[in-house]
Amino acid sequence: MYNTILVPLDGSKRAERILGHVENLARCFKSKVIFLQVVRPPYLVGTEIMDGALYQKELEQRVEETVSYLNTWQEKFLEKGIAAQIRVINGPVVTSIVECAEIENVDLITIASHGYSGLSRVFYGSSAAGVLNNSERPLLLIRSRGD
Repeated sequence: MYNTILVPLDGSKRAERILGHVENLARCFKSKVIFLQVVRPPYLVGTEIMDGALYQKELEQRVEETVSYLNTWQEKFLEKGIAAQIRVINGPVVTSIVECAEIENVDLITIASHGYSGLSRVFYGSSAAGVLNNSERPLLLIRSRGD
């Protein structure tokens, strides 16, 4: 049923709380797991101007750190006999998750959400709500508050 499971992570303990659920599903359905992290580009502060070389170096460092982080989870799942891959994408979070799900033809997207509602969600945004509203793929969403 779930041959391929997409697991977007942002490096937080909150986001990682989905991993126990993913592990159980992957074992049950003999699924392949794809760990995804969206790397946001370096932002400028105020009127600061960043030259192209510095910007590129900062972006490359972020990608390198992200790959290292995702490799850790990939190795843990591989050690447990679960097929796992990583993907690193640079772009808007929700769009990147939805596009990766389409490209990889995943059967399930899994996300741990902070569970904000109402005004909190408006002010803080919600990647989970964005994915829910923009993807046709099934979505497993768990509430996970705090780090």
